[in-house]
Amino acid sequence: MKKLGLAKFQRAQGAAVAGTALALLATAVTNAAADSPPVPQNVISLSATATVDVPQDWLTVVFGTTREGSDAGVVQGQLKQLLDAALNEARKVAKPGQVEVRTGGFSLQPRYAPINPRAAAAGAPPAISGWQGSTELIVEGRDTQAIAQLTGRIPGLTISRVGYSLSREARQKVEGEVTAQAIEQFRARALTVSRQFGFTGYTVREVSVGSDASGGPVPMLRMQASRAMADEAALPTEAGKTSVNATVSGSVQMTK
Repeated sequence: MKKLGLAKFQRAQGAAVAGTALALLATAVTNAAADSPPVPQNVISLSATATVDVPQDWLTVVFGTTREGSDAGVVQGQLKQLLDAALNEARKVAKPGQVEVRTGGFSLQPRYAPINPRAAAAGAPPAISGWQGSTELIVEGRDTQAIAQLTGRIPGLTISRVGYSLSREARQKVEGEVTAQAIEQFRARALTVSRQFGFTGYTVREVSVGSDASGGPVPMLRMQASRAMADEAALPTEAGKTSVNATVSGSVQMTK
């Protein structure tokens, strides 16, 4: 009898504990539901993009040359001498923002003689037969006329690439203008859509703004320039246009 009473007491105690746990769980669920934010209603997502075409105002001209020889030091010295002479000439017209001068790539690599099959099978390393080096000078800026005239006076180097792009200052100015246009278009579209749904206005919930210049630095024209071409008076150039875009996207809550 005592054993039966003890088992009955343990079952009753277990049921009470389970009931308490269920009650606590129900309370936690109720509190979580009360604390969770209400599901937003009458919310729409939309975006607007504005585009402005602007003339490219930044000219970049890349000069380069190559030299070959059996001695690495001699080839390197020749390239350095040519680069120094070109730099001295370009620096005569250098002016910050208008005509900027900087060095580009400078490389020196070995050339290897062909290996006969028997030597290759024996694991013989390739033999260096000579050296080939190259160097570059980059001239860029807003004064396109001065840069074009300079191209005919750079000694020892020939034109390898030419390209137009948008300067940083011009890009920043245009980005401000096109962003303002995109924001106005976003606001106008949000109001129009809200009214089409029977509402009188809206409030902005979240929004993001981005811009880019799709034209960017245009791919440069690669030129097979001869020495005679480099000696000509000036390089004829013509700037194109760049499209600067701004996009505003986000969500708004329509209001009565």
